[in-house]
Amino acid sequence: MTPFRTLIIDDEPAAREVIRALLADTAAVEVVDEAANGTEAVQKILLHRPDLIFLDIQMPRLDGFGVLRQVWPDHQPAIIFTTAYDQYAIRAFEVNAIDYLLKPFDETRFNQALGRALDRLNSRRQPNVEALLAQLLVQQAPAPPREYLSRMLVKDQSRMYFVELDEVQYLDADGNYVTLHTPSSRHVIYDSLTKLETRLDPDKFVRIHRSYIVNVACIKEVETHFNGDYIVRLKSGQVLKWTRNYRSNMQAFLNREV
Repeated sequence: MTPFRTLIIDDEPAAREVIRALLADTAAVEVVDEAANGTEAVQKILLHRPDLIFLDIQMPRLDGFGVLRQVWPDHQPAIIFTTAYDQYAIRAFEVNAIDYLLKPFDETRFNQALGRALDRLNSRRQPNVEALLAQLLVQQAPAPPREYLSRMLVKDQSRMYFVELDEVQYLDADGNYVTLHTPSSRHVIYDSLTKLETRLDPDKFVRIHRSYIVNVACIKEVETHFNGDYIVRLKSGQVLKWTRNYRSNMQAFLNREV
């Protein structure tokens, strides 16, 4: 089996040599390189893309946590922290470190950490049969019909109540607040219009503007405007603009009319 590619990161040459010596008789790992500071560590992690790193925390230029912040979007190796300071332990496990070796550590403690790392890395290599079967069943089974909102909970100062979405003529956004317009009233909720759009039935509600979603059943007519925009007139008399950025949503309106 191919050994796990390993990188040793520490600003102290003696500390790097100790780890390299402890790994010398372990066929399951291959030390591909070393780094002596945080900046060099980032470069070499992205270059070698190791499976496992031994990472010191306090280093020149960039500390161990800073290294992880920079590489994590592109590569996520297994991590064993090595440090002379115990105050970083909680932060270490918050970033999902496998173990935290407090210097000076002995061979027994080192092998314990290494064993945990190898167990984790081997589990990544092993195919999860149950997960594969579940994925296969999902691929073969027809997708369940998606459930959309039929009503929304509105909170007032002294009460909470539901507004039926069939009664909502359109929704308009102002920052993080969305107003639901019905024939008789308006209801303000704290939410994102973009988030709400994913929860509304696209056959019933159509996004026509960065600030507007309209109930298709409430549209009286749509007329062309200039520059690719449209003017939408609702049955209530309200006039809204359908901007060219949302022209692709016109099909929902056309399907409804047919």
